[in-house]
Amino acid sequence: MRTPGDTLVELSPSNGEENNGFHPNSIPEHELSGIWRRRTLFLKYRSRVGKQQQSKDSVFFRDGMRRIDFVIAYTDENDPKKQERRKIYESNLQRVGLELETEDKSESEDGKTYFLKIHAPWDVLTTYADVLKIKVPFKVNDIPENREVPMEWLFTPLRLPDGIMHPEPDYFTSPFDKSKIDFFLMDNRETFFPPSTRNRIVYYIMSRCSYYKEDHLCKDKKGIKRLLNNGTYTAAFPLHDCRYWTRSKDQKCESERYTLYKHWAKFFLFYKEQPLNLIRKYYGEKIGVYFAWLGFYTEMLFWAALVGLICFLYGVMTYNQNEWSQEICNDTIGGQIVMCPLCDKKCGYWKLSSTCNSSWQSHLFDNVATVFFAIFMGIWVTLFLEFWKRRQARLEYEWDLVDFEEEEQQLQLRPEYESKCTNQRLNRITQEMEPYLPLSSKCARSCLSGATVLFWMGLIIASIIGVIAYRLAVFAAFASIMKDSPTNDIEFVGSLITPQLATSVTASCINFVIIMILNFFYERVAIWITDMEVPKTHLEYENRLTMKMFLFQFVNYYSSCFYLAFFKGKFVGYPGAYAYMFGSRLRNEECDPGGCLIELTTQLVIVMAGKQVWGNIQEALVPWLRNWWVSRSARSHPESLYSRWEQDHDLQDFTQLGLFYEYLEMVIQFGFITLFVASFPLAPLLALLNNILEVRVDAWKFTTQFRRPVAAKAHSIGAWQEILNMMAVFSVVTNAFIVAFTSDMIPRLVYLYAYQTGKGNNMEGYINNSLSIFNISEIPLASQPEDEVNPSWFNASVITTCRYQDYRYPPGHEKQYTHTVQFWHILAAKMAFIIIMEHVVFMVKFFVAWLIPDVPSDVKARIRRERYLIQEYLQNYEVEKLKSQLSQCNSHCTCPPDSCTQGMGLSERL
Repeated sequence: MRTPGDTLVELSPSNGEENNGFHPNSIPEHELSGIWRRRTLFLKYRSRVGKQQQSKDSVFFRDGMRRIDFVIAYTDENDPKKQERRKIYESNLQRVGLELETEDKSESEDGKTYFLKIHAPWDVLTTYADVLKIKVPFKVNDIPENREVPMEWLFTPLRLPDGIMHPEPDYFTSPFDKSKIDFFLMDNRETFFPPSTRNRIVYYIMSRCSYYKEDHLCKDKKGIKRLLNNGTYTAAFPLHDCRYWTRSKDQKCESERYTLYKHWAKFFLFYKEQPLNLIRKYYGEKIGVYFAWLGFYTEMLFWAALVGLICFLYGVMTYNQNEWSQEICNDTIGGQIVMCPLCDKKCGYWKLSSTCNSSWQSHLFDNVATVFFAIFMGIWVTLFLEFWKRRQARLEYEWDLVDFEEEEQQLQLRPEYESKCTNQRLNRITQEMEPYLPLSSKCARSCLSGATVLFWMGLIIASIIGVIAYRLAVFAAFASIMKDSPTNDIEFVGSLITPQLATSVTASCINFVIIMILNFFYERVAIWITDMEVPKTHLEYENRLTMKMFLFQFVNYYSSCFYLAFFKGKFVGYPGAYAYMFGSRLRNEECDPGGCLIELTTQLVIVMAGKQVWGNIQEALVPWLRNWWVSRSARSHPESLYSRWEQDHDLQDFTQLGLFYEYLEMVIQFGFITLFVASFPLAPLLALLNNILEVRVDAWKFTTQFRRPVAAKAHSIGAWQEILNMMAVFSVVTNAFIVAFTSDMIPRLVYLYAYQTGKGNNMEGYINNSLSIFNISEIPLASQPEDEVNPSWFNASVITTCRYQDYRYPPGHEKQYTHTVQFWHILAAKMAFIIIMEHVVFMVKFFVAWLIPDVPSDVKARIRRERYLIQEYLQNYEVEKLKSQLSQCNSHCTCPPDSCTQGMGLSERL
């Protein structure tokens, strides 16, 4: 039986070494292979017996004392270069002070993977905690916290146990200083730095450790990331502390993963609050801030969803009061109005009553409540951002992140930046020499990056133009297929399928597929060009990548919605003078008499819902299937032989950009529910339902399907904050334009108050008023419909005019086919509405932003209190230290009191 310190190495016939009296060279060749096979099986059996003596969930070295802070995996491919790199790299890690222990491939279940376990001893931890200025406690927080909430009993079902919500006492903290180690509160060295801090320190060392002998000659030959990229190592990760479905049997293990799974990652706990402090403690502040933001965003969505649902219900309840739809569906009004063809040649004349169903549907979203909801969402988004700033400020203080941004900029340069920048200059802040990128190189890289982004954005616009061309071409085909449908009976009026709807749905689905394909390619391009720019810090890297990805995603996801909202039906012309797409024979699309709003709603539902469903499938199902496939061989072995590092090795790797994609998904959703919410009041409700699922899916994914990420710090949501602010301002403009130009609200109000001639306050006659007349005989021959496409009821000798949606003088008028005065009145009303709505919403936004301070007053007081205590305690600490030294000097010194220079110096310092 091997001792705890043994390392098993699989023998090969060529090594010529002795092992327990076994001499490979003394065995005949025909017997050698069988003996080696049996010996390998014996070694593997012996190693498994050794494993059974130690818990499969052990996160310690074989001695059971030293904690495993990081694990590196690799396979022996007999590549001399990789072997040399590993040898030098591991030697340099040991030279820094890290302790290593290797698990031979004979001890792994696949029989080919080595595991290098890394432990950071106390001296290394204290040294780098000082370098990284990690904040540690020095005094228990003595400020009483008022957690009383009015009617708190109502929220009791939502609460988690206090031990889960607050796993640690509240302390005042200060940056660690190794020279003042007794200044800090320290009960136990082993638990003073939590596992998340330990793995952060080890990863910092690993990222800067060289794997080349002459470090000063090859500055780019360093860092675990490069070793992973070139295949020297296959994986590097910190360990989970236990299996997620049961506690660890080792009493020294915290079992925080199990606690998170039990109280956070289960879907039926969707109504419970999140244990943010435990998430931060286990995964680090960066992931903790993400879940805090996601939870807060979901809570705020509840109010937007509630108001949006009320507005939708208003549209349902006023369904029968929709007078313009009643006129469209009326056989004596809409049934007698003959409309001009919607396309050349292949589209025939049609009756207005054929749009009855879409008119009723449009009323559900296009009513008076739409205006109120657009204004409400402009105020809601301001409240959301302002209250999040307050929540974020509180988290910054509670999680010791107040001064983190400065530390990040000054101390933590990216290893890639250090290796690629050969020039040196003086840092004015630290007064030390540091690498830098020359301005000429920076400009060249930025220009290439910008050109690449513009090219891909142009590619998106080209694809959207292709979809528009598809819409124009396929509409004629659908119209031709449906030409024999009975357009004047009850059956067709109740039908859900029209050429407009069929075109809109198929085009939206095609557009969604194109969006997904372009996303797949651009994600890789964005990472490549960001790497090429060589950002200085991790924060700068993520901010640059964020802006590139968001610009692309903004154009990719929203361009089709912008087309439907602001371009479709706006540049059509009129019969006899239609506008065509880029000089082709594809005539620009027209809107339904009820407007393009219902098409915008359809596009929004398909893209938004499709993205959310696809995103959840990718986030949950794909990692689960991959883990199931990777771990299939281990399931055939006894569970007691499946070590902690092997279990984690078989999980999916959570990459550095994993959190970036989570933010991006939510910000794109935020754009859907703010930029175009006037067209679909139920969008916040769909987002709320998705986010309730999203929180638990992400929690389940982090807890069960991914390796433990390296702990990282972040004081905020970074560049996403500015993106949300920009979208909040832009959403006011887009919603004002949607109500004014996409909705039919303003023309109805102008007609009601200026042109309605009937008795009472009603919309009688509005449909007839909103349609202009054109003489069929004046339609150009190239645009006239073919005889076979006209419906059976059309008789050219009886029907001499057709109607179209516009405000133009009729034939025979001295200004025939030019815009009427009513058109200019409506345009003026639209512009006035936009100006008034924007000013009202912006005034309320700025007033609310001014009224709500970004940092709560109690947090300001706590920050000032902590800074005061740090100064006071440090001063007292130095005084006591000097007194102790003076006392020691006086007790041991033999010099006369007036001639002792050491004692006089200490006295002067006191």
